[in-house]
Amino acid sequence: MSHDDRHPERLVSPPGSGVRRLTTAGLVSKTADLFFVPLAILPTVALSVAVLGLPLILSLIMSFAGWSIGQPVSEVQFVGLRNYRDLFADPVFLASLGLTLGYTAATVCLEILIGLAIALLLNLELPFICIFRTALIVPMMATPIVAALCWKLLLDPTYGLVDHLIGSPVIWLGDPTLALITVGGVNVWQNAPFVALLVLAGLQSVPKEIMEAARIDGATKMALFRHVTLPLLSPYLLVAMLLRIIFEFRAFDNVYVMTAGGPANATLVLSIYVYHTSFFSFDLTLASAASWIMLLIVLTVCLLLIATMRPKETD
Repeated sequence: MSHDDRHPERLVSPPGSGVRRLTTAGLVSKTADLFFVPLAILPTVALSVAVLGLPLILSLIMSFAGWSIGQPVSEVQFVGLRNYRDLFADPVFLASLGLTLGYTAATVCLEILIGLAIALLLNLELPFICIFRTALIVPMMATPIVAALCWKLLLDPTYGLVDHLIGSPVIWLGDPTLALITVGGVNVWQNAPFVALLVLAGLQSVPKEIMEAARIDGATKMALFRHVTLPLLSPYLLVAMLLRIIFEFRAFDNVYVMTAGGPANATLVLSIYVYHTSFFSFDLTLASAASWIMLLIVLTVCLLLIATMRPKETD
C-alpha cells in the first residue's frame, strides 16, 4: 500500500477552499482590470481636457459675452446672441463665409478627382511603377508653410522661375482672381497625393476575382470602372472627402503665407478672418463666435458624411 493510500484524507481539500481561493483571485484580477484601463488613459484624458477642452469651453462662453481686451475679466457681461447677429450683419464675414464654402468645395472636388486619376494610373503594372509611387508622397512630406514659401518664391513676378519659363510677368498673388486660383492650386498640388494614396490602397484591396469575372462577362473598361471599381472604392472616397473637408474648411497656413487674406480680401477665408479679428481688431468675443460657426458647419457636414458611410440595414 502506498503512502497516499494510507492517508486518503490528504488528497481531499477542505470543502469550498479551492473554489474560494479561485473566486478571490478572479475578483482581484477583475478589479485590477477594471481600474487599470481608467488609470492608464487618465493622463491622456486630463491633458486633452486641459489643452483642448478648457479653451473650447472658454471660447463658447466668450461667444456669448460682451468684453474688450482692455477690460478686467470681472466686467464680462452676458449679451446672448449679439455677437452672432453682428457677424451675420457684417458683409466682410458673409463674404468670407461664402468664399470659404466655395474654396472648400472646389479644392476638395479637385483633390478627389485628381487623386482618383493618379491612383488609377499608379495601380497599373508598369516598369518602374514603384518609383512613381514613392515620388507621390513627396508633396505630402513638405510642411504647408515650407511648400507655400517655395511656391511664393517660384511665382514671384520679378525673380520667380514660373514667369521666367512663361516669358511674361504675371502677378499671380497680386490679382484678386488669380490669387484665389493660385492658392487653391498649390493646396490641391500638396493634398491630392494624400487622396491618391488612400484610393490606391483601396484599389490594391479590390479582389481580382471580381474584376476577372466582370471581364469574362463582357464588361468594357468604362463599365468595369463605373459598376465595379467605383462602388468598391466609395468607402475610401468618402473617408478621403471627410478628411479633406475638415482640413480645407479651416485652411490657414498656406493661405496666410502666400497672401495673408489679400489682395482686397480675395483670399480671406474664415480662419484668416478669425485671426484678423482676434489679433488685429482684438475683438475676442466676435472671433469666438466666428470660430463656433466654423465648428458647427464642419460638424454638420461631417455628421452627414458619416451617416452616408454607415452600411444600410437590410431586411
